[in-house]
Amino acid sequence: MNKTSLVSLLTLCTAGMVPAVFGQKTMKQRPNIIYIMSDDHAYQAVSSYGFGLNKTPNIDRIGQEGAIFTRACVSNSLCAPSRATMLTGKHSFVNGKTDNRGGFNWDQDNFPKQLQKAGYTTAMIGKIHLDGLPQGFDYSNVLPGQGNYYNPDFIENGVKKRYPGYVTKLTTQFALDWLDQKRDKTKPFCLLYHQKAPHRNWLPEEKYLELFEDRVFPFPDNFYDDYSGRSTAAHTQAMEITKIMGWGHDMKFENDPYSGAPTNFMADINRMDDQQRKAWRAVYNPKNEAFLKNKPEGKELDQWKFQRYLRDYLKVIQSVDDGVGELLDYLDKNGLKDNTIVVYTSDNGFYLGEHGWFDKRFMYEESFRVPLLIRYPKEIKPGTRIGNLVQNLDFAPTFLDYADAKVPSDMQGESFRKLVSGKTKVWRDATYYTYYEYPAEHSVKRHYGVATDRYKLIHFYYDVDEWELYDLEKDPHEMKSVYNDPAYADVQQRMHKRLTEVRTKYGDSDASDQKYLDAFLKGLKK
Repeated sequence: MNKTSLVSLLTLCTAGMVPAVFGQKTMKQRPNIIYIMSDDHAYQAVSSYGFGLNKTPNIDRIGQEGAIFTRACVSNSLCAPSRATMLTGKHSFVNGKTDNRGGFNWDQDNFPKQLQKAGYTTAMIGKIHLDGLPQGFDYSNVLPGQGNYYNPDFIENGVKKRYPGYVTKLTTQFALDWLDQKRDKTKPFCLLYHQKAPHRNWLPEEKYLELFEDRVFPFPDNFYDDYSGRSTAAHTQAMEITKIMGWGHDMKFENDPYSGAPTNFMADINRMDDQQRKAWRAVYNPKNEAFLKNKPEGKELDQWKFQRYLRDYLKVIQSVDDGVGELLDYLDKNGLKDNTIVVYTSDNGFYLGEHGWFDKRFMYEESFRVPLLIRYPKEIKPGTRIGNLVQNLDFAPTFLDYADAKVPSDMQGESFRKLVSGKTKVWRDATYYTYYEYPAEHSVKRHYGVATDRYKLIHFYYDVDEWELYDLEKDPHEMKSVYNDPAYADVQQRMHKRLTEVRTKYGDSDASDQKYLDAFLKGLKK
């Protein structure tokens, strides 16, 4: 072999494109990783989960060509804490990011840092919602905070710049540009491609402004839930569509329909350019004017608000699905499909009118569960379905496992690589959950809990001391707690024991709860 051929072979091996043989030693081909995370994308709004609300053919394709998880969940149903857990493989009370207000310590270890050490080139593009310059990435181009739908700012490697256009399309454009032009093609890659949508306040792309406008979505069966089967927390939340959603930010009125005062939606309208604003007003203004001429009341008003919310929410998801399609097509056209792991998920679940709610935060199923689809042709059989309890805690060790990289001993998640490939059926029988951001927006009380395949035990604390227990087999919508039901006395005892075990396993305690409560309250005073 001449010198030129040897150099070429070594370059290909380093990139993970072909296996290299040196005598009897073989360097394994390492997979590329693309982790797609949207924000607040309910599993009910991914068509492969079968709820019939919308169609997401490109996201569905990942599961059809790989696996779909039906019991994937989060350890803290809130944007920033979920993302911190995803990066670090640690619970909120260990990585320090317990709510959306406090800072995040980027100096701590995360899986992209370990991938860099293993020879990967890494990038983060889109929303991360963690302050500071992202660490562990050779390239970053992220939204500041929540970001904006129209003409957003991005921070590219620490430098802030505003871009004309629509945030979902721009995020996809930047991701494809990195894959095609900016990455080091001599190395395997890991791309974190994170969309802002469908986070509130749901401003659709111009081409989807009229989508679903001729469709009337039915109320969920428990839309008018009176919370009689639950404890104080369900009664005192501030998440009800009919009571909490505002005329501006949520309902898209430039002026309050009752007082006539300008609304906070003016900030969104003013951010648009003339063409964007004209297109928006052409669709929404006639409908708003019709509302003003005959203002609905009672259940008719509830119906109007629900339709406006759900239509806008589903519209912004169509742009996310388009972006997934563009990315999958890029992999196909460039010969990267077979050796690239593609994951689609969300940072938390979301309520689409169940219990009359929007938002997330509770440990109840709609916010606790997330969509999770994964494709890796070399190991995952098309059409695989996984019903095990996996968590966002598990992504970090899973990706490091696939990359044959070191999994730090302090990571608390578990690799689901063998589970999804069918090489093992052994898996955890319970997941642990914590929520800390109270008192705060939406008024969801602090709680922690444990979930198994069938049962869920939740403890609400701080200004209350109340317990809830659910039998998900008999009560999948969690309408009535059976905590004090004598028929469930044995189940209650077993679940308390399991809760103690998982808290001990992960190192959580009442003292830890108090520590983060004190820090949170101190931050409020500032």
